[in-house]
Amino acid sequence: MFDGPEPIYVQIAEHLRRQVLDGALAEGDQVMSTTQYATTYRINPATAAKAFAQLVDEGVIYKQRGVGMFVADGARERLREHRRGAFFTDHLDQVLDEARVLGISPDDLVRYIQQKGAGA
Repeated sequence: MFDGPEPIYVQIAEHLRRQVLDGALAEGDQVMSTTQYATTYRINPATAAKAFAQLVDEGVIYKQRGVGMFVADGARERLREHRRGAFFTDHLDQVLDEARVLGISPDDLVRYIQQKGAGA
């Protein structure tokens, strides 16, 4: 599962963020423990703990002493807002630059987006 070029803890954190964004993990849901992660994915528990610590720092999950880790209230919306802002600079700006180089007009882009949106 964790075979990308990024460090495993980054991949774990991203996997959990994606589950929150997709609704697979709802606010208040308990998250698999670091020990369970380590056992399930055969990784070092410290690696899983580093990912969880990052998510705690971001306010995505919180620890309830003696019980476990849970998805924080408002986590999905916080993640969505952060990703929306990054979407334009990380993705759309590159697409717009390439469209400009290729001579694709803004009207063509809008038409294409509307067609794709209607099919979604």
